[in-house]
Amino acid sequence: MPDFATFSLFLSAAIVLAITPGPGIFYVMTRSLKGGRVEGVASAMGTSVGGMFHVVAAALGISIVLAASALAFNLVKYLGAAYLIYLGVKTILSHDDSIGTAKIRRTGYRQAFLQGVTVEVLNPKTALFFLAFIPQFINPEGVVFAQFLLLGSTSVALNTSVDFIVIAMAGPIGKWLKASPRLRAGQRYTTGTGLIALGSYVALTGEGE
Repeated sequence: MPDFATFSLFLSAAIVLAITPGPGIFYVMTRSLKGGRVEGVASAMGTSVGGMFHVVAAALGISIVLAASALAFNLVKYLGAAYLIYLGVKTILSHDDSIGTAKIRRTGYRQAFLQGVTVEVLNPKTALFFLAFIPQFINPEGVVFAQFLLLGSTSVALNTSVDFIVIAMAGPIGKWLKASPRLRAGQRYTTGTGLIALGSYVALTGEGE
């Protein structure tokens, strides 16, 4: 399993990413504003289930890659590091003019849950992110599947916890983010810089090999 230092680094990065406003948070927030807290909770639980689908699928894939060869595993790690750097640059350069404009109608608890699952499962960016982010903290000499499952589950749990906070404060948070372009720009630069730093650190030091 990852040592304490590696897990602490992972936890710090995962927390920063979880609290960063993004498509998932805005989806849950909009669902909560349109359909109330019940639909907000249902959608958050749905995206959580969808996220775990990607975690399990990626864990199986990484385990197979490592079983094939250590070189292939390291290749995945370095490609992942490059993808994190790309995401960081893209985050810094992105614009958020569409915040809060999602057109979502009230559908009921069951439909909101199923839609949350579907949206997350069919989102290729989620799969790519898990494949890029989590392998950076895995010890290839340990049980890779178990490590991936632990780290992936932790990441999904953090994201869902933040979603619940957003659900409880959807109104104030929505007004706050819409009214503060400087705040949104600040979180983009902070998150983007963090992703670039993490990707660069892994690429230059070979952390986790």
